[in-house]
Amino acid sequence: MAATPEKPVAATPRRKAGRHRGEGQWAMGHHTPLNANEQTKKDDDGLNVRTRIETIYAHRGFDSIDGADLRGRMRWWGLYTQRKPGIDGGKTAILEPEELDDSYFMLRVRIDGGRLTTEQLRVIGEISEEFARGTADLTDRQNVQYHWIRIEDVPEIWRRLEAVGLSTTEACGDTPRTILGSPVAGIAEDEIIDGTPAIDEIHRRYVGNKAFSNLPRKFKTAISGSPLLDVAHEINDIAFVGVHHPEHGPGFDLWVGGGLSTNPKLGVRLGAWVPLEEVPDAWEGVVSIFRDYGYRRLRNRARLKFLVADWGAAEFRRVLEEEYLGRALLDGPAPKQPVQHWRDHVGVHRQKDGRYYVGFAPRVGRVDGTTLAKIAALAQEHGSGRLRTTVEQKMIVLDVAEEQIDSLVSGLEALDLQVRPSPFRRGTMACTGIEFCKLAIVETKGRGSSLIDELERRLPGFDEPITININGCPNACARIQVADIGLKGQLVLDEAGNQVEGYQVHLGGALGLDPAFGRKVRGLKVTADELPDYVERVLTRFREERHEGERFATWAARAPEEALS
Repeated sequence: MAATPEKPVAATPRRKAGRHRGEGQWAMGHHTPLNANEQTKKDDDGLNVRTRIETIYAHRGFDSIDGADLRGRMRWWGLYTQRKPGIDGGKTAILEPEELDDSYFMLRVRIDGGRLTTEQLRVIGEISEEFARGTADLTDRQNVQYHWIRIEDVPEIWRRLEAVGLSTTEACGDTPRTILGSPVAGIAEDEIIDGTPAIDEIHRRYVGNKAFSNLPRKFKTAISGSPLLDVAHEINDIAFVGVHHPEHGPGFDLWVGGGLSTNPKLGVRLGAWVPLEEVPDAWEGVVSIFRDYGYRRLRNRARLKFLVADWGAAEFRRVLEEEYLGRALLDGPAPKQPVQHWRDHVGVHRQKDGRYYVGFAPRVGRVDGTTLAKIAALAQEHGSGRLRTTVEQKMIVLDVAEEQIDSLVSGLEALDLQVRPSPFRRGTMACTGIEFCKLAIVETKGRGSSLIDELERRLPGFDEPITININGCPNACARIQVADIGLKGQLVLDEAGNQVEGYQVHLGGALGLDPAFGRKVRGLKVTADELPDYVERVLTRFREERHEGERFATWAARAPEEALS
């Protein structure tokens, strides 16, 4: 077991912490809070706020909520205040939080491994319609997010979710967030190993456990045994990637320290092979290092990626083995590169049991409660009652008999859920944006949807894999740095000198196949109105100039700046 917060494992005297003593590392004896967030967490554990929500706030209303709970601890239960309508992007960094806050909430439903039953999805849809004005977006971390939630309705929403085995526990906050898992775990013909038992055991032991409910910042986990590398393992705090050990068989390669936001870093391999049954212990060791040695002084340096960057992989592995696990890990091989660009499981695919799974693409993850209820009905009628969400804002129906495929596909496409989407529908992803997010500067979901329509009309023969990720601010929730075309929302000047919504462009980012961050071309920014013209222009040049079989990311890395503008 890792050390508790009250008695962290002592640091090895010969090893430097990597940062000066003012970083607020518990393992160095520094427990005094160095900022308001740390003080709030020390004053009261975020998990404790549920009682106040149920017994006080839900009865007395929004105005009764303590400020530290409202903008801090309520995140431990998946609740964020949403953006007040009508506030433009120019005010995002100027107004105080209370001026941006609406009296409604975003509520995130935690879906570890993306696993859902039709009953669970039906309940999610019903809650959306009854309490969230129909909202229910699919996220790129396999969750569902509601908007327009009233505090008065939260206890009833929890009751309904928990009745079918779902929750919002630690869906946000400085906690272990939702555990990403392969959407085809346990069913794919080419699977190396099924990580589901490890996901379940980590959830059972640690989610809601107060030993890990006060981390320096959020902690993101990914576990997949798919050779497609389908959980964006390179940008998670910890990832377990399926590999075959030449002596010990299938297991996991351990990665740490990935993350995006304004200071992106790709995760690093520790070179350690972990068998399935030891994954929860290794996970506990890594999250304990983060809790005890993580930098708590500055929020913008409080992610695990900064500690890993300072220590390096070898030192991190040594600390994990000597101070937390008490034993050495086996050396192991790196994962092989996937053989295909798409990792979203969209389309019709054979399972290892002879049945099929059917993956489909909503528009930029935007769905609604009525649609989710209809998806649940289709999955129940044509499958076994199992569905999965993906890290690409997509969804999958499992266990479909061959004779049921055509009927299911027809039913989904009648809902505008494409099983055979264009590359633009398939590859365009967007964050929440200014419609609801208090950090956003520009609109995203509607812009992404209209961009899909425009590109399908303008480039009907385009058939190359392409990812277009649209983010409303610099924080990269939509993974702009690792997209073929990443669009970071900001205010720009149009030709008349007016300040309008627009995007800084990142080109040629990738995960899986030669992972790298996208290239920023000097001064390359486009207004929202110019966006379809720009994307059409750069994709047309790509088709004209690419080498045989060359991917967009490879072309963008070598192309002269004038070809990218």
